[in-house]
Amino acid sequence: MIIPKPSETGFVSVVIPARNEADNLAVIVPEILVAMAGRAFEVIVVDDGSTDGTGAAVAAWKAEGRPVRHIRHVEACGQSAAVRSGVLAARGEIVATIDGDGQNDPAYIPRLVDALIAAGPSVGIAAGQRLKRTDGLAKRYASRFANWLRNVILKDATRDTGCGLKAVRRDIFLLLPFFHGWHRYLPALVLREGYGVTHLDVVDRSRMHGASNYGIFDRGLQGILDLFGVWWLKRRIKRLPVVSEIGGDNG
Repeated sequence: MIIPKPSETGFVSVVIPARNEADNLAVIVPEILVAMAGRAFEVIVVDDGSTDGTGAAVAAWKAEGRPVRHIRHVEACGQSAAVRSGVLAARGEIVATIDGDGQNDPAYIPRLVDALIAAGPSVGIAAGQRLKRTDGLAKRYASRFANWLRNVILKDATRDTGCGLKAVRRDIFLLLPFFHGWHRYLPALVLREGYGVTHLDVVDRSRMHGASNYGIFDRGLQGILDLFGVWWLKRRIKRLPVVSEIGGDNG
């Protein structure tokens, strides 16, 4: 169990959920290091029970003095659990997420972080929305239908919640109810906490190596149940309190 640590102001944690993605990590981790140069940041590879060379790759970056950490699941627990483990381990005031398959371009990470900061403290998440999808036809149609249905029911004003590129204020991330599949509903869950959402269009690219470990057929009925579960969670909050402390710490 990972115990959450205090966030560091001005620091960004880039979380990569990855299962058997060593070849793709060999491309995107160096790209992240370049994209985030000049900023205070760390890269957290959450190894979701991988059986390839993920551990050796992260160990090599660490030996070179790169700001890369290795969080490992003993066995595969899924993408949502991997994102959660990364958020709990993160030191950053802002947590940026990116998929481990190489389809998300790391060049958008600093843009998402800047968009979130520019939006002000009332906005909790900057969400990437993909243009020119490179997935197969079946996956694109399934994703399009799922996004349409989700928007009709949850009204989260987000065209594409399946994009792995997001930047979220960590203190808000820690408020969100966790369940398997939560990473697909982050805008709606952030809205539920009373914070706004801003968006950034991003361009997808083709998977470089291997095949998807988190595909469309592990969603199906579970995704429908999750959708109505989030709808139920939203309805259970009737009014968010406006909170202030009277008299300060000594009052």
